[in-house]
Amino acid sequence: MKISEYTACDAVGLAELIAKGEVSCDEVKSAALSAIGNVNPQLNAVVECWPDAPDSAQGEFRGVPMLVKDLGITVKGRKNELGSRLAAGNLSSHDSNLMIRLNQAGLVTLGRTATPELAASTTTEPRFGGVTRNPWNTAFSAGGSSGGSAAAVASGMVPAAHATDGGGSIRVPASATGLFGLKPSRGRISMGPDVDEVWSGLAVHGFVTRSVRDNAALLDAVQGNVAGDPFHISAPRQRYSSCVTERPGQLKIGVLTHPLNGKRTSPAVVASLEETVRHLLSQGHHVEEVVPDTGMSWDAFVEMNSCFWAANTAAWIDALAAGSDRQVNEETLEPSNLALWQLGHQLTAMDIMGAMHRRNIITQKMAAFYGKYDLLMTPTLADLPSRLGSYNQRQACMDGREWMHHVFDSSPFTALANVCGTPAMSVPTGFCLTQNLPIGIQFFAGFGGESLLFRLAGELEQAFAWQKRKPSVWAGEEMTL
Repeated sequence: MKISEYTACDAVGLAELIAKGEVSCDEVKSAALSAIGNVNPQLNAVVECWPDAPDSAQGEFRGVPMLVKDLGITVKGRKNELGSRLAAGNLSSHDSNLMIRLNQAGLVTLGRTATPELAASTTTEPRFGGVTRNPWNTAFSAGGSSGGSAAAVASGMVPAAHATDGGGSIRVPASATGLFGLKPSRGRISMGPDVDEVWSGLAVHGFVTRSVRDNAALLDAVQGNVAGDPFHISAPRQRYSSCVTERPGQLKIGVLTHPLNGKRTSPAVVASLEETVRHLLSQGHHVEEVVPDTGMSWDAFVEMNSCFWAANTAAWIDALAAGSDRQVNEETLEPSNLALWQLGHQLTAMDIMGAMHRRNIITQKMAAFYGKYDLLMTPTLADLPSRLGSYNQRQACMDGREWMHHVFDSSPFTALANVCGTPAMSVPTGFCLTQNLPIGIQFFAGFGGESLLFRLAGELEQAFAWQKRKPSVWAGEEMTL
């Protein structure tokens, strides 16, 4: 199988070829390993490759290669280093619930992808492992915290990769690299067994893919609760895969153009948003400008998230330090996470209770919003991805709260879905020609509304045909062999 043939297929397409006997699992795996070897040196998206990963002849994805993020998921006998010196060399003793389901689906996991240290950033530039570059323009960030997964998929190394999202970490890199990324509802995918919830329920598992149908089929394969999970959600009424080809009907969509932090979305992003709005109107959808009532100020919103992030990060760091017999200091942690660790130890039980109360306020307010509108539409990011080296320039000068404001100002639209536990997706309908960078547009739905999002995503994919555009660093060029 030529690499150009391999990269021309999405995961569903590869599975179909394998099922028909037109290509073997070994041929697909060999092509994937060659693709990774060809372009990863330019991008630093894959931190460790597993050529000895066993093939699979079971499940609907029998033999299809993928990668997992180096955080949030464990693979028995493999390293799980979380982008941090504090966790260097850490080996997983067992497969997590999600990993078990990926194996059951027949996916072949070929390695782990880069993440910023402890996922506490929206760029992937850890000191442990180095920066991950955007395959569209290597001077720019691939986003974060699932930046390694996004760069790997966008460059053609694999058709799909695992990602996590605690404040936008699926949707931000999807936007930065021109992929489709969907953050599922809280409880849709099991986080266990080692944890019942991550970041007090803010974080979820998901995937970044080039095609919408891949994302839907992967969610079909892994969704559903496991005994002991704290969050239980009703199963979908139909397979998500079938939703992709269905019309969404005429939707009422509220559009928020500028973020709630008082800053302005950049002209290039606004232009892409407006182009997507024009398409939606042409399809008969009702679209109008809105400013959702969240029940609190921007500063209160960031403070609420700061409590959850810092308290959970501090507990996580203490556990890692105890397990590795390492000290918590500037030798093992970057300044931003050291600042979050310090803030976490300063918070009181009443601070956390206050954050939980504010979370309920915003969840109730947004539930009322989805009673009036089918979807909320925003840019995924208010600006283009940052240039490498710029995002972390001042982290050594920031305390924990200042770092949180920096992170949330860098991605001011995405965290709303994490707080409410609702699904949201980034769809790559826009593009900036001057910088050669994709632009994602985001859609939020009410709790359990993944099916509606997939229906709209399928419609948008047909109209905008983003898969025809290829990045500057692309594994499918035969000249790279």
